[in-house]
Amino acid sequence: MKLFRKLHLWLSVPFGLVISCICFTGAILVFEKEITEWTNPTLYKVKNVGKQPIPLDKLLNIVSGHIANDTQIKGVTIDKDSRKTYQVHLSKPQRTSIHIDKYTGEIKGKSERLPFFITVSKLHRWLMGNPRTENGKMGTGKLIVGTSTLIFVFVLLSGIVIWWPRNKKVLKNRLSINWKKGWKRFYYDLHVVGGIYAVIILLALSLTGLTWSFPWYRNGFYQLLGSEAIKAPKSKDHNPTDRKINNEIDFHQWQNVYDQLSRKNTSFSKIMISNGTAQLYHNKLGNQRASDNYTFLPETGEITDFSPYNKTEKSKKIGGWIYLIHVGSWGGILSRIFTFFAALLGASLPLTGYYLWLKKKVFHS
Repeated sequence: MKLFRKLHLWLSVPFGLVISCICFTGAILVFEKEITEWTNPTLYKVKNVGKQPIPLDKLLNIVSGHIANDTQIKGVTIDKDSRKTYQVHLSKPQRTSIHIDKYTGEIKGKSERLPFFITVSKLHRWLMGNPRTENGKMGTGKLIVGTSTLIFVFVLLSGIVIWWPRNKKVLKNRLSINWKKGWKRFYYDLHVVGGIYAVIILLALSLTGLTWSFPWYRNGFYQLLGSEAIKAPKSKDHNPTDRKINNEIDFHQWQNVYDQLSRKNTSFSKIMISNGTAQLYHNKLGNQRASDNYTFLPETGEITDFSPYNKTEKSKKIGGWIYLIHVGSWGGILSRIFTFFAALLGASLPLTGYYLWLKKKVFHS
């Protein structure tokens, strides 16, 4: 036990502030989607729900007339919710979309990640540094975040060993926070009791987060689950002579494909269509990135191939689950609330630990 106490302390002291930063920024990112939509509701919702949406080809031709010549329409996401605008995905800038009112054809604007969340994400992942150096090596900030997260796993595991009660009476005391014996006791209970309530979620967040930090860990994690890690696709060189090819795409067939899929799958949550492929997402808990995949002829809209989610490559399934567990979305809003509070508790653990350590070592109280 003494060994675990020392391990817990001396691993926590040098990495505690970084761990607090990672956990706190992670808590903020849990509700990024909701906060983004809340700050600009007119972008994501139609003004008035009409009887019938304008055909997709007409809407996408409107969008095509509002974008630069060297920008392409990559796809469109259609939400089952009649109050939601259509989200039209563009080839650049990265992660940029145009939202359009499906009943009026009004361009609502571009959706881009809010600068606040860009900053928080960089802080969470790389401590505001660059993920890679000029020679392709891991950036310092990313290395510190990854190392701190790995240390956090050992801190949490050693914390479980230290917490483990000897009998039922001790167990009762270690499952409740005492509010009446002063701040020192409160911070002690918050550290010990709060930590144990959040430990499972914090371990899940840490173990999944490490897959983005170290290739050796990612490969081992996937192999442990019986698969090979997904390899990042090689970036393609941009040809400056490329021009817009939207006029070569028959958007009318996109509408045809959507009509076919929505009629046959009434429980879908959203359908994403691009030139020749379509993904249908179901409205259920679990892997919310799970989709049935379709291939169709761009000229006729005829569906030529269907691949249900249960036949998806194992590595892609694992990748989806890793992401959803890490962001807390696997169980809908309830799991995200738990993840949010667990991350906040995770941010408080090093701070309360520092307080208790300094009180004992410096102030001798």
